[in-house]
Amino acid sequence: MDITWWDALITGMTAVWGWQALGLIALGVAVGSVFGVLPGLGPVAAIALLLPATLGLPALPALLVLAGVYYGAQYGGSLPAIVLDQPGEASSVMTSHDGHPLALQGRAGAALVTATLSSFLAGCLAIGAVILLAPWMVSAGMQFGASERFLVLVVGLVGATVLASGSFLKALAMTVLGLLLGLVGWDAQTGSVRFVPVGLEPWMGHRQGLTDGVGFIALALGFFVVAPVAAELAGLSTHARTRPLPEGASAHPRAAANGMDTRPTRGELRDALPALLRGTGLGAALGVVPGGGALLASLAAYRLEVVVSRQRVPALGQGNLRGVVAPEAANNAGAQTAYLPMLALGVPPNTVMALLLGALGLHAIEPGPSVMELQPTVFWGLLVSMWVGNLFLLALNLPLARWWAPALLHVLRVPRRALLAALLVAAGLGALALGPHGWGVWLVMGLGLLGFVLQRLGCEGVALLLGYVLAPGIEEHLRRALQLSRGDWFVFLERPVSALLLMVAIGLLLVVVLQPRRRASR
Repeated sequence: MDITWWDALITGMTAVWGWQALGLIALGVAVGSVFGVLPGLGPVAAIALLLPATLGLPALPALLVLAGVYYGAQYGGSLPAIVLDQPGEASSVMTSHDGHPLALQGRAGAALVTATLSSFLAGCLAIGAVILLAPWMVSAGMQFGASERFLVLVVGLVGATVLASGSFLKALAMTVLGLLLGLVGWDAQTGSVRFVPVGLEPWMGHRQGLTDGVGFIALALGFFVVAPVAAELAGLSTHARTRPLPEGASAHPRAAANGMDTRPTRGELRDALPALLRGTGLGAALGVVPGGGALLASLAAYRLEVVVSRQRVPALGQGNLRGVVAPEAANNAGAQTAYLPMLALGVPPNTVMALLLGALGLHAIEPGPSVMELQPTVFWGLLVSMWVGNLFLLALNLPLARWWAPALLHVLRVPRRALLAALLVAAGLGALALGPHGWGVWLVMGLGLLGFVLQRLGCEGVALLLGYVLAPGIEEHLRRALQLSRGDWFVFLERPVSALLLMVAIGLLLVVVLQPRRRASR
C-alpha cells in the first residue's frame, strides 16, 4: 500500500501498453458501440455474450474487453437517440429529448459532436476522481474486520434492493433467490453439497454440473440474453419497443444526412460548459450509489438542467445543447465511478458492475480491498485502460460521425427477429463451452425459462444477479465473524463502523416499510 501515484500510473500504463492490450480495448469499445446503437440490447447483453469468449484469456485482457464494452455502449446509445429518437441504450433516453429536435432542425452533427466531447471530458474527469479516491477507499477497506466486510456487502445488497424499480417485495424475493443460487454446490468448509436435487442421474447422466454450483456465465446468458429475447419474441417484453422506420428513411433529409456536417460554435460550447460540469459532478456521485449507475445519473442531470436552465432560449426539450451535454456527461461519469465501490470494496452498484465482479471471480480474483495489493497490475491497468478507451471512442466518433447515420439506418433494416435469433445462437454457442454432455446448454435453457417466467411476473433479474455474486462473500464473512466471536451475534454492534453500517441497512428497510403507511395516512 506504499505505492505512489506516479508508480501506480506507470504500473497501469505498462499493463495496457502493447498491441494485444490496445487491440482488446479497441475491440471492446467497438463491440460496445455497436450494441449501444442497436435499440433494446445495450452493454448487459453484450457482456453476457462475451463472457464465454474471455474464459481463455488472462484476467486483465478479459476485463479490458468487458470494460470497453460498457463505456462503448454509453457512447453508441446517443447516435440513434439523436438521429432517430430511438435510444439504443437506456441511459441515452434523456439525450433524445433535445438531441432529436436538433436533428430535425438540421443540426444532427452538432448534437453528436457535443455529445461525444461531453462524454469524453466527463469520462476523463471521472476516471481521474476514481484514481484519486481508490487508494483511500482501499486503505479504509483493509482496516475492516469480518463483521464490517459482511455488513458492507449487506448494505450494498439492501440499497440495490430498496432502490430497484417496481415492487420492493418482488425485488426482495429476487435477491433471496439470487443468494440461494449463489450457495448451490459444494460447501468449502463442511465439504457437503447444498441445494442439489437428487434423482437427476437417470435423465441427465450426472450431477457434477450442479455440485460445482450454478455457473455465473450460465446465469448471465440465461437471464440477460435468453429470457429477454424469448420475452420479445413472445410479444411480452416490458422494454420500450423499437418504433419502425418510416418509408424512405434512408433518405430522411433532416434527421440523417443533411445535418451531419454541422458543428457547434465556440459560443455554444462555452455556454454548455456549466452543464458539462454539473452533469459530471452529479453523475460521478450517483455512479457509486447502489441501484444508481448511468441511467439514474442521466435522468437526474437532465432534471437538474431543466431547473437551472429554465430561462434559456430555446428551452430544454426544444433543441438546447445543454440538454444533450448534461445527460451524456452524467451517464459517462457514472459509468466510470461505478468501478470505485466494485474494485475497492467488492460491492457492485449496478448490473454491469455485478457482471464484471463475476468475471473477476471466474479468473480466481477475490474482489474487494485485496485486489489493489495482490493484483496491482489488474487494478491499475483496468483504470488506465478507461482513459485509453475514451481516446479510442473519441477518435472513432468524431471523424466518422457523418458516416454513422446512413450505416445505422441500414443496420436497423435488418429484421428484428433475425437479430434476436442470432443472439440466441450466440448464447447457445457460449453455453456449449460450459460443461460436458450439453450440460451448459440445458442449464442456460432452464435459467432462461426461469428468467422468462419471472420477467412475465414483473420481477427484475438485476436484484437476483447482485444476490448471486455477493452470496459467497456474505457467507464467508458472516461465518468468519461468528467464528471469531464464538457465535456471539452482538459482534456486529461492538465496533462503531459495523454498528453504523447495520443502522444504515435497517434504516433503508424502514424507509421502504414506512413509506406506504405515510402515503395511506395522507
